[in-house]
Amino acid sequence: MRSLLTVLTAVGLAAIALAPTAGAAPAAPAHACDTTSTEYTYVVLYPQGTPRFVANTEVGFDCGKLVTYYQRIGVAVATSRNADFAARLGTDRAYSARKDLPTAAALASRKSSVESVTSTVDAAPAADLSGQQWDMDAIGAKKANKLNPGSRRVTVGVLDSGVDATHPDLAKAVDPSKSAGCLTGKPDTTPAAWAPTTSAHGTHVAGTIAAADDGSGVSGIAPGVRVASVKVVSDDGYIFPESAVCGFMWAAENDMQVTNNSYYVDPGFYFCDNKPGDSAAYEAIRRAVAYSTREGVLNVAAAGNEALDITNPTTDPVRTKNPVDKHCKTLPGGLSDVVSVSAVGYNGTKSGYSDWGGVDVTAPGGDGAQVPPAGKGPACPVSTLPGGKYGSMCGTSMASPHAVGVLALLASSHPYAGPSELRSLLHRQATPVACPSGVATCTGPAANNSYYGHGLVNALAAVQR
Repeated sequence: MRSLLTVLTAVGLAAIALAPTAGAAPAAPAHACDTTSTEYTYVVLYPQGTPRFVANTEVGFDCGKLVTYYQRIGVAVATSRNADFAARLGTDRAYSARKDLPTAAALASRKSSVESVTSTVDAAPAADLSGQQWDMDAIGAKKANKLNPGSRRVTVGVLDSGVDATHPDLAKAVDPSKSAGCLTGKPDTTPAAWAPTTSAHGTHVAGTIAAADDGSGVSGIAPGVRVASVKVVSDDGYIFPESAVCGFMWAAENDMQVTNNSYYVDPGFYFCDNKPGDSAAYEAIRRAVAYSTREGVLNVAAAGNEALDITNPTTDPVRTKNPVDKHCKTLPGGLSDVVSVSAVGYNGTKSGYSDWGGVDVTAPGGDGAQVPPAGKGPACPVSTLPGGKYGSMCGTSMASPHAVGVLALLASSHPYAGPSELRSLLHRQATPVACPSGVATCTGPAANNSYYGHGLVNALAAVQR
């Protein structure tokens, strides 16, 4: 998707013709540069393989500074204070998501996938809380743990708001050597850069995947695997294209088998491959995802919490004035290389908030309208929270890591399986779920339909075959 290679090749060749020889200092800007206005970060496209000095020269020539350059995919991250920076480079090549944030009124109604539908932060005791994990029972995870807890050679990247590596249930799972902060678009491996600050979201996700099965707190689906904290969510709750690109490239270059992406890229719910600005961000993320897939990473994403058919865009719930059509998709979940996951509640039916359409599988995400019996836990899945705490959250954000945990078990049992084979195994071992009777928006057979994809993920089946 977002194929701009013909246009970009012409632009790239022109840039190379203007550039100095390798090792020379960047050319001085040809224009007066703004030194006082707000500085914004941009993703900038080049033909894949374009040398770094070309990007550095062009960015500097147009009043920007190069933050980093991913030569293998031809994506630069740059900053500039000049209001016309993107226009100088071409709006089909350069885009700043933060500069394009919607109005305050639009943001007030924003339902970010990082702001899960329900978030109840309870300071639960460190007693055994496994009896409250109905979500683990639903997919056979507790029985699967006894047969195969997952392999330490498998690393799952949690691209999120940071993971608390000091939590007792996560201390043995988090791998600091493969963790990084990506908020600037350039990886930062200092522990403070990938630790959670304002959000418990990433820690909750990590616990669902790999919390220790030690008789206290909660247990994850694959407690034997490693987790890498890759921070892509800013302290104000945004996931910008440069952060997502950095996260996927970091996962590819650090031998991760699976990543969890419980978010959509800002500033809108949809990105369109045929619109200036949007198309640049779309292509940058598409390239990063494609590269990580080629390098052996299977990326998994939450379908979204807008109760929409995401294969039939009619309006953007965030950028409400932006027209959308079939050229528009959520990122990264709408990309063909990415596994998309919808959510079900305790009763096993689609959660009221969950998006649908084009999903691969479904998994427990909780639903306030599907309340478990007394003693089975809250309606939203319970997992780890920063500071050694536990709590419940609902959302497709919570469904996605259930699928990732099952994939981690499959990767443990099939050490030579690549992304395509792992995805196929996930499909084949899911439990089919038929469409609800009389629901017109759910179409297709039990083995593959618009609400549940190939079915409910099945951890026990993953370790038995």
